[in-house]
Amino acid sequence: MSNNLPILIIIGRPAAGKSEVIDFLKKCDPKERLERFHVANFEELDDFVYVWETFETDDILTKHGKPRKWTDEKYWFNDHFIWNLYIERISLEYRKKLARDPNYHDAMTTVVEFARGGEDGIREALSYLHEDILKRAVLMYIRVTFEESVRKNHRRARKGQEDSILYHSLPDEKMEFYYKTNDWDVIEAADPNVIDVKGFKVPYAVFENMPEKTQDPIQIGQELERVTKKLWAAKK
Repeated sequence: MSNNLPILIIIGRPAAGKSEVIDFLKKCDPKERLERFHVANFEELDDFVYVWETFETDDILTKHGKPRKWTDEKYWFNDHFIWNLYIERISLEYRKKLARDPNYHDAMTTVVEFARGGEDGIREALSYLHEDILKRAVLMYIRVTFEESVRKNHRRARKGQEDSILYHSLPDEKMEFYYKTNDWDVIEAADPNVIDVKGFKVPYAVFENMPEKTQDPIQIGQELERVTKKLWAAKK
């Protein structure tokens, strides 16, 4: 039996610490990463890549006098379904990896990352993941308040790096509109250990990031070890 989690889904509010945790894992010694966190060599599927691609595509259409497809000139989405389209893209990319190599997870972990807000945003997003993901996945929610999410969103912004996974930032009005609320408390109240998604019982654990741990590699490692230990025990 391999010692790695096949799929680790990492979710949370914008700037909660998801990208910092992934960056920490990238910089870990591979042997320690596997032994401590059950994460093998890994590839990321982050829907921010598709979000930014949407903005760029609409800008290209505008440049050539064509109507924008998914966003207005201030990059507000004009169709709610775009959020679910991004999850479908994640599922498609993952299934292509499996198709190319049925033994993909013998030595690889897939890390899936996204943020969702709204009264049913997380549950809706999870429902669009393909069963090939759901039957293999565990989930880590990184918990911060909305106010902390806004503070960290301001801090990470770097002009000229708006397309960066680590340094992109949202305007306050979009943070308020899209992410002021989320449905994590409802999910957690339903079951303390698993999320039922289309009949699949997905084990989950919460990375507590208040007070903030994701600026300190030692604290990241300690909290991540606690979380992944629980997820590994649930998945075995």
